[in-house]
Amino acid sequence: MSASNTVFPLLTATAVLPAVGAILTAAVPAARRTAAKWLALGFSLATLVLAALVVVRFEPGGDRYQLTESHAWIPDFGVRYELGVDGIAVALIALTALLIPFIILAGWHDADPLETKSSRWRPTQGFFALILMVEAMVILSFEATDVFLFYIFFEAMLIPMYFLIGGFGDRAHAGTDGAAATQRSYAAVKFLLYNLAGGLIMLAAVVGLYVVAGSFSLAEIAEARASGELEMATNTERLLFLGFFFAFAVKAPLWPLHTWLPNAMGEATAPVAVLITAVVDKVGTFAMLRFCLQLFPEASKWATPVIIVLALVSIVYGALLAVGQRDIKRLIAYASISHFGFIVLGIFAMTSQGQSGATLYMVNHGISTAALMLVAGFLITRRGSRLIADYGGVQKVAPVLAGTFLVGSLATLSLPGLAPFVSEFLVLVGAFAAYPVAGVIATLGIVLAALYTLVLYQRTMTGPVKAEVRTMPDLKARELVVVAPLIALLLLLGVFPKPLTDIVNPAVQHTMNDVRKTDPTPEIEAEAAK
Repeated sequence: MSASNTVFPLLTATAVLPAVGAILTAAVPAARRTAAKWLALGFSLATLVLAALVVVRFEPGGDRYQLTESHAWIPDFGVRYELGVDGIAVALIALTALLIPFIILAGWHDADPLETKSSRWRPTQGFFALILMVEAMVILSFEATDVFLFYIFFEAMLIPMYFLIGGFGDRAHAGTDGAAATQRSYAAVKFLLYNLAGGLIMLAAVVGLYVVAGSFSLAEIAEARASGELEMATNTERLLFLGFFFAFAVKAPLWPLHTWLPNAMGEATAPVAVLITAVVDKVGTFAMLRFCLQLFPEASKWATPVIIVLALVSIVYGALLAVGQRDIKRLIAYASISHFGFIVLGIFAMTSQGQSGATLYMVNHGISTAALMLVAGFLITRRGSRLIADYGGVQKVAPVLAGTFLVGSLATLSLPGLAPFVSEFLVLVGAFAAYPVAGVIATLGIVLAALYTLVLYQRTMTGPVKAEVRTMPDLKARELVVVAPLIALLLLLGVFPKPLTDIVNPAVQHTMNDVRKTDPTPEIEAEAAK
């Protein structure tokens, strides 16, 4: 990696700005809740502007890592403050910065004080400050090219997420007894323990990597490996790979390390649920591409058959459990587990189509899940229930809400013309090219996705109007501001994904070079060459 190639530390500013916003938002006097909300929204929009500058200044055909920053931090231990972005990181930073303002707007009233026997004053300022702090740590995770620096923020983001899950529960349970608080606490602790366990194993692998390589710099280690200056014993590389991969698989979440996600998404508010699955969990799949494949290419190829099996189980298992769900938010959570299986399948198919599709899937899944979950949150807030059976005929009393819910549902099943179709198609093409049987099994996830999404829509939105939803209001102006841009992005990227693929594809090619893989030759061309 070259020295810093920018006078203004744009990457640092993009991560520090929301952190500053979090501190200032938390410092707003308790009586000025509305001011705290607007302050948090303002900082999230300013961060979006900086993220847009990162996209504009990034040159897809340039160096692998750009806008780099490198400064001594803990020189005695070889730790440096090193940042840099490739096309994959740029896409995910843009996704994160884009979603946070919508998450804040959608949760505008989610932390207002409640006066019930089971709830006390809920610190509005703290809610929005924690969201901004998560944004800062996620962006730094995407930017870090020092392994130890990455690890710090990979783990640190668990703290604000723990309080968001455990301290600010779903409004559907707001007026119930202490059982709701117990469920939230259980979900938060489970989230924390699972991810801490993965992080501790990764810490051992990070220390082991430093012992072997003598550096935490991703670029230095990768360059030494590529030039032959650094050679790892086979067993050493495999053990280090497993330490990293385990932590990323928990975060992803990949079966069988997924069980924390339905609890966390079910008990969190809808905006926080979006923060979990559309933003935080993407760090896991991103890190598989950046660290596992780049640092441990031979071990990655060695583990590929098992990982593909785990991805296929995630696809089918998550979809099957989504079909049987009675809770709207848990259904979306299990659908996300299935989708993350597709992402991991695309990464470890180790074809350019598969890895490009996996990266696009991270972005498109973030947008589609945000659209569906946030509309579901608006629906649940109106009715006060997450149970599918408590709805019916909503489209007759709230047609705009039902229409946006339908588009989000169709995006979840990857309908052609919507953004997720492009990414899912590329993942399947890449999987078929390298592992035909895996590609065939993965298509079962598409069939099941059509089942659980259309049945969800049919049971909640169609049929006779239930008495409890007869007076349900349609989407309000604030809610339309949240949903409409997400729907527009799903349509735009569904018919014109080229701006995104132009950024992503060069980075994918670098990753393919890291693992010394080339795309399989199509059988027709192979026969013609004989």
